Amino acid sequence: MVRWGIVGAGKIAHTFSKDLALVAGGTLTAVGSRSLEKAKEFAAEYGAAHTFGSYDALFESDTIDVVYIATPHTNHTELAIRAMQAGKHVLCEKPMGISRPEVERMVRVAKKEKVFLMEALWSRFNPTINAVKDLVDSGEIGDVGYLYSDFAFYALDRDENGRLLNPDLAGGSLLDIGIYPIFLSYLMLGMPTDIMANVHFHKTGVEKQCSMVFDYPNAHAMLYSGLTTNSEMKSEISGSKGSIYINPRWHEATNYTLVKDGETKTVELPKIGKGYGHEIEEVHACLQEGKLESDLCTHQNSLDLIFLMDTIRLKTAIKFPFEQ
Repeated sequence: MVRWGIVGAGKIAHTFSKDLALVAGGTLTAVGSRSLEKAKEFAAEYGAAHTFGSYDALFESDTIDVVYIATPHTNHTELAIRAMQAGKHVLCEKPMGISRPEVERMVRVAKKEKVFLMEALWSRFNPTINAVKDLVDSGEIGDVGYLYSDFAFYALDRDENGRLLNPDLAGGSLLDIGIYPIFLSYLMLGMPTDIMANVHFHKTGVEKQCSMVFDYPNAHAMLYSGLTTNSEMKSEISGSKGSIYINPRWHEATNYTLVKDGETKTVELPKIGKGYGHEIEEVHACLQEGKLESDLCTHQNSLDLIFLMDTIRLKTAIKFPFEQ
């Protein structure tokens, strides 16, 4: 039985904990928060036996095997490294770091301490997305020439001190939700040869819209993330023989539609709870096999994704106050 500890007690941590309860082989045993009272409330809700009023106390305890880091982006690297140096395995919310140098540091520490480290990019383990990747890789729709993917919702009415609109917390759409369409293009087509990008900024200084074109030798990917409107969030992958649509909301989809030879077929693929259960199963399997990284979400995958986001930030002048 894999013993989980959670750092941070926000919305994502609640969703993760609900899905953890649906997965065999693991249990939530401890919660750490800067507020002991908040940790106790969270632990009581999900049946965790141990609570800690500091992150380090959780890391140093013998009550857990793996830590799920669910704090804002700006804390990911520091907390993951402290957990790994205490000998704990780590599943870290995406993005794993703010920049490639941060992710490189995390990977170096994981290798030195010989502990498991994986980015919690839960869509990578979604059954529908994996089925679509298999179809694309098998040539079912021929040579892919076009990919479209977006992730957008209205958030400009939210607290400006919250993680989405606060530049001190690395806010904006790109790192929080832009990573999803970027990931899909990377998963299906690999690393682009060139990137074009344009952004609009919010009054707080964070980027609120980001449009991207990834150029490949024989394909274009049109990607978008935004906080100014809702979107359908239906992704399309088109090839010389047909098209596949990952139906809304694509990053947590339970079905896809294949359009080919004048026929349309929709395939249903159920998921565990909200969908976090599949990445939890991957962590359990890796730990049971003694792996220090996942074959589906490797350290190099995380390094590639943050490189792509760094490139977009450089091209569009997205910079946070804490960066030199």
